[in-house]
Amino acid sequence: MPASFNPVKIFSGTASQPLSEKIADCYGNPLGNIIISKFSDGEIQPNLVETVRGCDVFIIQSTYSPADNLMELLLCIDAAKRASAHYITAVVPYFGWARQDRKDKPRVSIGSKLVSNLLVSSGISRIMTMDLHAPQIQGFFEVPVDHLEASVIFIPYIKSLHLEDLVIAAPDMGGSQRARLYAEHLLADLVICDKHRKRANQIDSMRIIGDVKGKNVIIVDDIIDTGGTLAKAADLMLQEGAKSVRAFCTHAVLSGKALENINNSGLVELVVTDTIPLRIQSDKIKVLTVAKLFADAIRNVYEHGSISSLFKMDNTYQSTIEF
Repeated sequence: MPASFNPVKIFSGTASQPLSEKIADCYGNPLGNIIISKFSDGEIQPNLVETVRGCDVFIIQSTYSPADNLMELLLCIDAAKRASAHYITAVVPYFGWARQDRKDKPRVSIGSKLVSNLLVSSGISRIMTMDLHAPQIQGFFEVPVDHLEASVIFIPYIKSLHLEDLVIAAPDMGGSQRARLYAEHLLADLVICDKHRKRANQIDSMRIIGDVKGKNVIIVDDIIDTGGTLAKAADLMLQEGAKSVRAFCTHAVLSGKALENINNSGLVELVVTDTIPLRIQSDKIKVLTVAKLFADAIRNVYEHGSISSLFKMDNTYQSTIEF
């Protein structure tokens, strides 16, 4: 059936309301009317107030902590399915549990696989997300995955800084592929932070592979949680002669001692996106919105257009991005 026969309805969960409003505004449609109620014990009950029968429905919700955000998304999807929506896309700007993408020690769960199973079982037709912690998580889904990249927003901003002697840094070995993409587009060298952890969120040791002396360093990562890794990497690079250190992280989880770690570090600035509402305030933190990118992706999905065309570093698309 042609897309014109299936109206677009965009709904938001409570976890992503500010971003959803910006996405809907960029798309040109108002957000759909939804009421999300809670019983006295905290049980969630969503109610789609308007009809979605035969509609292409996009439900926006990041699944950061607490787990209620994920449960709310699942219930919203189920409500749309039972209301006879034609097509349901879960728009999950930040996909929580992505750090649990493999069985790296005995008797642990693979959380990202479990969450993907829950989303597919709830009734989604496809999922749209951004900068997964591990790109192979796309293979956990039995529905199409639209994997957007914050690089199309971060790279133009980095270029606007007009930094000389630029070096791109990966915060660990796993992030080297992402950092290499930035280095290629910015014609910069690449360095890697080799770190060893004894347990989650705690670094035992770190060393820099590559030369940062006299360089302006850009660290790129998908997630900043406690900020301990970035703070330690920035301070180590400055000790090794770096001129300045900045960090660009897509998802601002920012838990625990994040504010203290960031403010006390040698970072000039931390640039993040609004896939997660900013939980802390600091003069060092700058937020760039992903609303236009998600709105364009929703439009291309609805019109059966290309998603990869959004990742081209051309002037036509970059000029539409607001910093």
